[in-house]
Amino acid sequence: MDNESATGCAGAVANLSVERVAVADLPTEWGDFKIAGYRSLTSEEEFVALFKGELRRETPTLVRIHSQCLTGDVFGSTKCDCGSQLHETMKMIEREGRGAIVYQQQEGRGIGILNKIRAYALQDEGADTVEANEQLGLAVDAREYRQCAEILFDLGLCLVRVISNNPLKLRALQEAGLTIVERIPVRVEPTEEAVGYLQTKKTKLGHLL
Repeated sequence: MDNESATGCAGAVANLSVERVAVADLPTEWGDFKIAGYRSLTSEEEFVALFKGELRRETPTLVRIHSQCLTGDVFGSTKCDCGSQLHETMKMIEREGRGAIVYQQQEGRGIGILNKIRAYALQDEGADTVEANEQLGLAVDAREYRQCAEILFDLGLCLVRVISNNPLKLRALQEAGLTIVERIPVRVEPTEEAVGYLQTKKTKLGHLL
């Protein structure tokens, strides 16, 4: 690791605004992981980190910031690819033997589950995911990623290989002080119901699909 990267990470680690609450084992369908709970020191937000293997600052490591999607992650909605992306990331980390996922509880790009269902209702009437938020008077994307980066610092990481299609996440991690060695796209087979959603993410939100 070069000196510039080391200095940047060291400075970030010294000023964390999150704290680790507990760590436990988590055997899953895709492999055995550790699960850690974090809470923000500046808000009511809570986070979960799923990680595996020896995490070292000098080793480029697979990471993903995954924003909570109750409908996709838990209920298996075919309107989006969120659950498939999460599970594919877990498989990638299992194959690699090392990596981390920060699970950010900012449902619906930060609007919350109830507003997300309201947005779904507008989408049923023909609006796309961006138009629906705008019609509700809500931000198109209200998420913040700084504390997600801090959790990666706390886990011992500095050089990261980011599993993401979202350029905003990449920029946020860099601005927080992480060194992105590589971007790894998440490729999952889209459902027929998700094609329009993914096209909107590409054309209106700049996702690298």
